[in-house]
Amino acid sequence: MRRPAPAALLPTLALALAVAACSKDKTPAAMPPPEVPVVKVQAKDTPLEFELVAQIRGLEDVEIRARVEGYLETIDYAEGAAVQKGKLLFTIDDQQYLAAVAQAQASLASAETAFAKADLDVKRFTPLAAERAVSQAELDNAVSARKSGAAGVEAAKANLERARLNLSYTRIPSPIAGIAGKAEHKVGDLVGKGDPTLLTTVSSIDPIRASVNLPEADYLRFSRAMATGGSRPAERPPVLILSDGSVHPYPGKLLFIDRAVDPTTGTLRVDLAFPNPQKTLRPGLYGKVRAESEVAKNALLVPQRAVQELQGTYTVVVVGADDKVETHKVKVGAKVGSDWIIEEGLKDGDRVVAEGIQRLRDGMTVVPKLAANAASPAPAGGK
Repeated sequence: MRRPAPAALLPTLALALAVAACSKDKTPAAMPPPEVPVVKVQAKDTPLEFELVAQIRGLEDVEIRARVEGYLETIDYAEGAAVQKGKLLFTIDDQQYLAAVAQAQASLASAETAFAKADLDVKRFTPLAAERAVSQAELDNAVSARKSGAAGVEAAKANLERARLNLSYTRIPSPIAGIAGKAEHKVGDLVGKGDPTLLTTVSSIDPIRASVNLPEADYLRFSRAMATGGSRPAERPPVLILSDGSVHPYPGKLLFIDRAVDPTTGTLRVDLAFPNPQKTLRPGLYGKVRAESEVAKNALLVPQRAVQELQGTYTVVVVGADDKVETHKVKVGAKVGSDWIIEEGLKDGDRVVAEGIQRLRDGMTVVPKLAANAASPAPAGGK
């Protein structure tokens, strides 16, 4: 094979040397500052909500019990049906109580007769004793007999009243309007022997009661915030979320807060009432109550993803006026949706890095860009 002449390689070699020289003289360009998404912290009144499991109860759940002993004679209502106040529910065999009333009436008549005789004796002996026609002892005995007769009449009246009361207990009406449950006993059962036998339960369900257990820590936080003026009372009524995820269409209102914290659970019972005109809600259901506990005044919110936590210490990265980043230690408060209330460590107007904080170092210059989802909802109360 024929080799190329050395003179033919000189132009190619010169060109390669020139390119190499140019490459050595060229320095790499500086990297531009990274863009980072930021949110601007704004102080605003923020509703604080809680969502707790709720047990549905009747506004009134009244246990119907047999107050006298006897055999159940009739069941006078349809199980599971609505009943009005005073509606007859059960009757108990009343023969022994009718007899007791008759006996008490006879005893009263006898006592009244004895009293009438004693009273007549006193009226008859009084003038005779003044004329010494009878002894003073006879008059004193007559007066004593009249007093005893009067006491006997009162005792007989009380016995008659008790007998009539027991007779009335053989007819058992509903004390409230509501829904009557299933009968716990059938006709012919002996009830009321030894203790008041449960016959059924009647529940009033419009409005209906929802009970939640508020954690002790939340109650203390709410109470302190109210006492120090850091918050104001809630403005929106509570709502009831049912087990299928639907929202009950009627807002509720607070019924009561229990007097004491349950030491076994560390919670405080709170009951709310919800209108139930269609009677769709029944005792025993479960759901969730979502409600405002308070409105935090001038709260500072940042996205939860912007907060780093390490061994109980919380930090955020703030972009300063010179577009340099700096790590701030913060104290977090309540969670509001996907945000966190910052109680200490930030001020109104600070720009907080929303994402990518792991690749930043204090003093690094960045190009801040408002995060796409940084738009904040309107402040509560129109502020």
